Amino acid sequence: MANKNYLAIDLGATSGRSILATYDGVKLTMQELTRFKHPMIPLGGHQFWNLPALYNEVIIALRKVAESGIKIESMGIDTWGCDFAFFGKDGQLLSLPYAYRDEHTNGAIDRYMKMHDKRDVYNRTGIQFMDFNSLFQLDTLRHNGCTAFENADKILFTPDALIYMLTGKAVCEYTVASTSQMLNPFTGDLDEELLLSIGLSRSQFGPITKPGTIIGTLTDQVIKATGIDPDVKVIAIASHDTASAVAAVPASDPDYAYLSCGTWSLMGIESKVPIINDESYKLNFTNEGGIEGTTRFLKNICGLWIFEQCRLEFKDVPEDIAALTALSEDTDFDSIINPDDPSFAHPESMCKAIDDYCERTGQIAPKTPAEYIRCIYLSLAHRYKAILGMLRSFSQHPINRLHVIGGGSKNPYLMQMTADALGIPVICGPTEGTALGNVLMQIKAQNGVGSLEEMRAIVANSVELKTYNPNLNK
Repeated sequence: MANKNYLAIDLGATSGRSILATYDGVKLTMQELTRFKHPMIPLGGHQFWNLPALYNEVIIALRKVAESGIKIESMGIDTWGCDFAFFGKDGQLLSLPYAYRDEHTNGAIDRYMKMHDKRDVYNRTGIQFMDFNSLFQLDTLRHNGCTAFENADKILFTPDALIYMLTGKAVCEYTVASTSQMLNPFTGDLDEELLLSIGLSRSQFGPITKPGTIIGTLTDQVIKATGIDPDVKVIAIASHDTASAVAAVPASDPDYAYLSCGTWSLMGIESKVPIINDESYKLNFTNEGGIEGTTRFLKNICGLWIFEQCRLEFKDVPEDIAALTALSEDTDFDSIINPDDPSFAHPESMCKAIDDYCERTGQIAPKTPAEYIRCIYLSLAHRYKAILGMLRSFSQHPINRLHVIGGGSKNPYLMQMTADALGIPVICGPTEGTALGNVLMQIKAQNGVGSLEEMRAIVANSVELKTYNPNLNK
């Protein structure tokens, strides 16, 4: 077949990039077009995302494609979950979107549950309870008298908001909606009783759109601003970044768990049905939407966010991450923290938060960057081991290996520690799993590939994998 080109917009919670992908019928090749930071904006006592700036980065990427003379078939956008934007009746953005790390949701679960039954909410959604879930963010904004909330005609999750700004069409993509704790996986739609409980109606959200749906084409304004081909299709891929990443796990059988390793660590299994029972509720596991009707049964773990925040505090250390993390080999420091302790969510000083945790738990606090780094990596590996044990009790298949996707898969020290802790092979790659899944869903939407198995075979053809075997002497 003739080569076909696609544009993936991949937005993480700290940075974003645009990627041009070429598919030759067997494998994908990827070329990064742009990369940019998009920090939270501290304003008026809160933390916001600069959605117009993100939209402008999409415009810049489209302009670069047009200037290159390369014809693309389509584009897709993936982002982090839970956050959303308010739009008025005139289609205009009413305010900057609140960032999920804003502290205004501290205690939001307890406040909401004074009037509602926690088990009923879990039974309806199967979602892990976290203060920043969309349900609790929206309830907080309602409680605080947010004017954008009160005047919202449309409430769109972040990737859906960008699609709306690009096409004028409002949708509610299934995988990102599933992170909100407002979607019922049994009905496949937003739960109207939960919406009513926070003063909202179903009509304020777009229609549920399954991953791999062609939404339409770009507005005339976008075409004029970029010079892009007017026939370029905009596709709702698996818009939650982890859903796209899991779609790109190059597994040939179901006997595995996955770990999307980045700012967050998301560790889980794929299931044909939601797993919602007494044990999953007790252990606070989450059921998020996947592709082809699958459920991503997983646990959110505070991941390399802890390392990145400590890194900002280190002095006189290498800027290169590989050189910096190599320091961890020079120490046998063995204190362990729980990465999911609330004290690590958004402290003023991450290093002090680690010190305080070690003091509270009767352990020695780190003193050098090398000791902090080893503490963080060892703690993550320890946490992965605990979660793996839980997953085995839920899985219908044996778990004989761990597939790691995302930027953390390039960290040999963390990956070897993980293999040693879990006692099973850790297969790393692709590092660009989210972008690959994004593009593969675009191809699938246009009948260029048939099934999830075919998609994963393309991934296996397109990337080199690295396997870490456990050192059984440790």
